[in-house]
Amino acid sequence: MTEDNAPFERTFKEMFRRHAAGVAIITVNYQDEPYGFTATVVASLSARPPRFTFNMARSSRSWPAVANTTYLGVHMLGLENQQLAARFSGAGNRFEGDHWETGPHGVPVLKDVAGWLIGEVQMRLSFENNAVVVVQVVDGQVGGDGSPLLYHGGAYGQPMPLDYEI
Repeated sequence: MTEDNAPFERTFKEMFRRHAAGVAIITVNYQDEPYGFTATVVASLSARPPRFTFNMARSSRSWPAVANTTYLGVHMLGLENQQLAARFSGAGNRFEGDHWETGPHGVPVLKDVAGWLIGEVQMRLSFENNAVVVVQVVDGQVGGDGSPLLYHGGAYGQPMPLDYEI
């Protein structure tokens, strides 16, 4: 941020802490190594053709993998996937164990998630230390029904239905 915007940095951070977002994990196979990270900035871009976008910091350990590969995966998480979300947002070996398998185009696919999509990267738009990545879907699978995992106020949560009468 420029110096002129510095007073609003705290306001900006607080506002987005109040904005609930779905939790996803991005995975990629780069030089025969699996990479992955938790993301809350994943969005549908278009249905025809099916495309999604996500944002990430170019200072991330996963950026070289995302920057230099053709295919990647996005996994939507359900409430039962909190430990998986925490695992992929922390340090350590994120792929140790049997919670994943090699999927289409060699992309790591996580098991027992709300659903996954494999896509071909169409564009990487770098802006300062960040990037927006546009991906066109080439494969995917919907998982079981359940409550989505949300991130809000620095913690994981779930949506609650509103009680109302018609």
